[in-house]
Amino acid sequence: MSKRTLALLAAFGASIIYGLNHTIAKGVMPDHVKPFGFILLRLLGASALFWAISFWGPKEKIAKKDWGRLFLCAIFGMAINMLSFFKGLSLSTPINSAVLATITPIIVVVLSAILIKEKITLQKGFGVLLGLIGALALILFGVKVKQDAPNIPLGNFLFLVNAISFGFYLLLVKSLLKKYHPMTIMKWLFTIGFLITLPLSYSEFSEIAWQQLPMDIIGAILFVIIGTTFLTYLFNVFALTQLKASTVGVFTYIQPLVGIMFAIGTGKDQLSFIKIIAIVLVIVGVYLVSKPPKPTP
Repeated sequence: MSKRTLALLAAFGASIIYGLNHTIAKGVMPDHVKPFGFILLRLLGASALFWAISFWGPKEKIAKKDWGRLFLCAIFGMAINMLSFFKGLSLSTPINSAVLATITPIIVVVLSAILIKEKITLQKGFGVLLGLIGALALILFGVKVKQDAPNIPLGNFLFLVNAISFGFYLLLVKSLLKKYHPMTIMKWLFTIGFLITLPLSYSEFSEIAWQQLPMDIIGAILFVIIGTTFLTYLFNVFALTQLKASTVGVFTYIQPLVGIMFAIGTGKDQLSFIKIIAIVLVIVGVYLVSKPPKPTP
C-alpha cells in the first residue's frame, strides 16, 4: 500500500473519529463526568501520551521569544476551545455540535481578513454568509429542550465560541509549526493547556466517582482521550506529510455526516426541518470557503 493511500486512510479515519466523538462524549456528560472535569482528563491523558512518544522525536528547545505565542496558542487552542466545546456539548445535541464544529474554515477566513487584511473573494464572501446564516439558524431556532440538552441555544453559542477560538489558534500556531517539529509544539501546548485549565476544572474532576463508572463509560472516556485527542492529531499530521492541506480539508465534510448518522442511529438525536436547512447552508458555505479559486489565465 502506497504512502498516499495510507495518508488518505489516515485523514478519513480522523474524520470518522471526530464524527463519532459528538455522540460518544455526549453520553458521558454530565451524569458521569462533568464537562470541565472531562477536559482535564483529556488534557492530562494527551499530555502524557505526547510526552511519551516525544522521546522518539527531535530534541528541540523553545526560544524565549516564542513562549508568549505558545502560551496564547494554549489559551485559544486548548483552554477556551476545549472548555467551550465540551460545555456546549453538555447543553446541546450531537447533531448541532457536529454541524457547528465544521465552521472553523469560515471563521479563519473572517479572522484573516480582520487581523492580517487578507482579501476575501466574492466566492468566499458568499460562503461566509451562507455558513453564518446556517450557524445562526441552529443557535436561534434549535430551541427544543431535551432532558440531556437543557439549554440548546447557549450550547450552540458555545460551539460558535469554540470555532472562533480554534480559528485564532490556527492563525497563531502557523508560524510556530514552521519553526518547530509538530510533536514539540503539541507536547508543550497540551502541558500548558493542562496547567491553565487546572484551576477551572479540578473541582469537577475531583467529583468523578471512579469506582461507580460503568465499563462502557470508561471505554467512552478512553475513546475521547486516545482517539479524539491523540490519534486524530497523529493521523492528520501523517496525512499532511503526503497530501495537500486542501485535500485533507475536504475530509471536513465527512464529520457532520458521520456525526448525524451516528447520533440518529443510536437514538441520541433527531433531525428537524430547521436542522436540515442549517446543515445544508453550513456545508455549502464551508465548501465555498475551502474551494481554491480558479487560476487566472
